[in-house]
Amino acid sequence: MPDKLILESPVFDVDSALKAAKYGVDRLELCSSFSDGGLTPGPGLLSFLKSNIEIPIFVMIRPRAGDFVSSSEEVVVMKEEIKIFDSLGADGFVFGVLNEDGSVNQTACKQLIEQADGKPCTFHRAFDVSSNLNRALEESIDCGFQRILTSGGKKNVETGLSTIKELMEKAGDRIIIMPGGGTKPEFIPLLRKTGYLKEVHASCKKVEKARVRYIHDDLQFTIDGLEPDEFLSVDEKKVRNFKRIF
Repeated sequence: MPDKLILESPVFDVDSALKAAKYGVDRLELCSSFSDGGLTPGPGLLSFLKSNIEIPIFVMIRPRAGDFVSSSEEVVVMKEEIKIFDSLGADGFVFGVLNEDGSVNQTACKQLIEQADGKPCTFHRAFDVSSNLNRALEESIDCGFQRILTSGGKKNVETGLSTIKELMEKAGDRIIIMPGGGTKPEFIPLLRKTGYLKEVHASCKKVEKARVRYIHDDLQFTIDGLEPDEFLSVDEKKVRNFKRIF
């Protein structure tokens, strides 16, 4: 069991990324579109961040919202995105492709991992909607993924906690099982007892007030659950709470 756990946080804009790095997050998962669960970000954002922060940045490769069954054309797009972000200094990639029956599309995933050219790849929470988690675990290992981001096939880590522990024990040292999706500091000691907890994925998010002073009454572009003058940011206290228990 490692002495120090790695805290990864998903970020969706430049402000949150800079704050996460400042507050002590160990690695970023760079995405766009929080409301869609994370899509491929813009290359300009990665380029800027690589010039301004030092912690590793893993880039989400997901060209559209919805399910995780990708067409052959979409896989080509994903390969091109990996090529572009690799040239801009991405430290790793986050993606997942399933077959129509809910199994891991190993052909597509292996092609994407090959395109990553040795940089670490995470199988994201498409894993949680696979038809058989134990089979998907073995398929992910066979593909060559370094880690799986999972809530144990449940809505969040809290409800999937027992399954996450089982996955860790089955995986052993063959692949990192990284809990993510509503992760809380109090779950860490329980998962650490398995001896296989190495990395934790937590958004540490909070809602902040935007800088705008004028609000258009009839036209608003907001994420569900947020007011027109609110946006998502990173909570320094939540980051410190995780790091304290690490």
